[in-house]
Amino acid sequence: MNYAYRMMASPVGELTLVASEKGLAAVLWENDDPKHVRLEPRVERGDHPLLDKAGQQLGEYFAGQREAFDLPLDFKGTDFQKRVWAALLTIPFGETRSYADIASQIGKPSAYRAVGAANGRNPISIIAPCHRVVGANGALTGFAGGLKAKQYLLELEGRSF
Repeated sequence: MNYAYRMMASPVGELTLVASEKGLAAVLWENDDPKHVRLEPRVERGDHPLLDKAGQQLGEYFAGQREAFDLPLDFKGTDFQKRVWAALLTIPFGETRSYADIASQIGKPSAYRAVGAANGRNPISIIAPCHRVVGANGALTGFAGGLKAKQYLLELEGRSF
């Protein structure tokens, strides 16, 4: 399977949008570790309808005109990771959850460290809002795009840190 991709400028740096035949497979950060999300081979496509739609919706999000995304998603990961990433999709715009909250939500209350690891491997950043997961004390914690980007996204959504 080939993955289509396109680069996109954003207020948090250049993003790489990646789509499969089934849906959006990744939103990658400019300085992402190549081992973070392995989706190969990739073919650059300037005319891909799903990448067009994803870019448009992300642009609306960054402009403060969109709070939810309407895109087919194609997560690649373990069953546990997919459960965590599905839970991320339930966090409302402008709200945050802790790793323990997510662990409880998926029925594994003691697995908050594993939730943190799965959150860190989320391939579809921003759209599957891993930036909305914070430490138990409300502090900003690790983020593939960097803490400055995480803070920017949360402030865009009306949270202050």
